[in-house]
This record gives sequence, C-alpha cells and structure tokens, in this order.
Amino acid sequence: MNKAEARKAAFAARKIAFEAGQGQAADLLADYLAAHRGKALAGYMAMRTEADPLLAMAAHQGPVCVPVIVGAGQALRFREWTPGCAMVAGEFGALIPAEGAWIEPEVLIVPLVGFDARGFRLGYGGGFYDRTLEALRLKRPTLAVGFGFAAQELAEVPIDGFDQRLDAMVTERGLRLF
Repeated sequence: MNKAEARKAAFAARKIAFEAGQGQAADLLADYLAAHRGKALAGYMAMRTEADPLLAMAAHQGPVCVPVIVGAGQALRFREWTPGCAMVAGEFGALIPAEGAWIEPEVLIVPLVGFDARGFRLGYGGGFYDRTLEALRLKRPTLAVGFGFAAQELAEVPIDGFDQRLDAMVTERGLRLF
C-alpha cells in the first residue's frame, strides 16, 4: 500500500471513529503529559475529524503553543496559546493565535491520519511535522506524542528516509510507548 492509499483508508477509519466520539482520550493525554509539566508543549487546534487535544492543552502546567505554517517546505513555528486567546484562521484554515510569543516546544502533541505499531505516523503529506521534529531533535531531546483514534492504526505505515517516529501514541484505548 502506498501513502495515498494508506491515507484514504485511514481517513475513512478516522471519520467513523470521530463520529463515535473520542471518549476519555484527552484525559489520558493530559495524564501522560503531567510528567512533562514546566516544559513547552505544542498542541494543535483540531480540524474536521481530528481528535481534539484542547482539554490536555488547557491542563498543561507550563507554556503551550500551537503550530503556524510559515510556508511550503519549511518547518513549523509555534505561537503561544492560552485558553480564550484571540484566534485567526491560518494556512489550510487551522486556527492560530492572533498574537503572542514564538515558542520552541520540547513536547509535541502530533495530529495524524494513521500510525502503526512501530511508532511511525502517516500525516497529511506536507512533511511539516517530519521537518519540524528533525530540526528540533538536532537541538535537544524532543518528545513526539501522537494523538488520535485507535481505529487509525494501520498494519504498516509506508515510510521514507524523512519520516520521524513518534515516542508515544495516545488514543481512546490508552497509551502506547514506542
């Protein structure tokens, strides 16, 4: 299965799982992230059928930021986020803070289309998180926590030399470490 076929299958599975609800997934995520209090955390503003990490972001004891797409082929930048801050539409319609400090995260909650038991994720195809994680990991240890639905697990994510592995995956069924 190539990446396009894998994406199509994972999107279909995610849509069904989203309609069923994410249960306690955000609580499980918050519990896992509690050990990382004080560290800069990157979350994301959920779009369409993505699992929503907002509860875990709001519960984090430390700076929280969300990704901003600077341009095609570039790593993401992250702007400080707080509950209730003014938001504007960014690239692809994702909401981003209207203003705020730029933060370099040490822990990232990573959205995904699919994942596998090896800890590889299937993203949207832009390579933004792979480029970002590679750059951050060259500077210091950086934790990547996938967040989604158990139904998004694929037998094997097709990978290439640019793909960055997740350190953990949180779904409504619990935590997995890679």
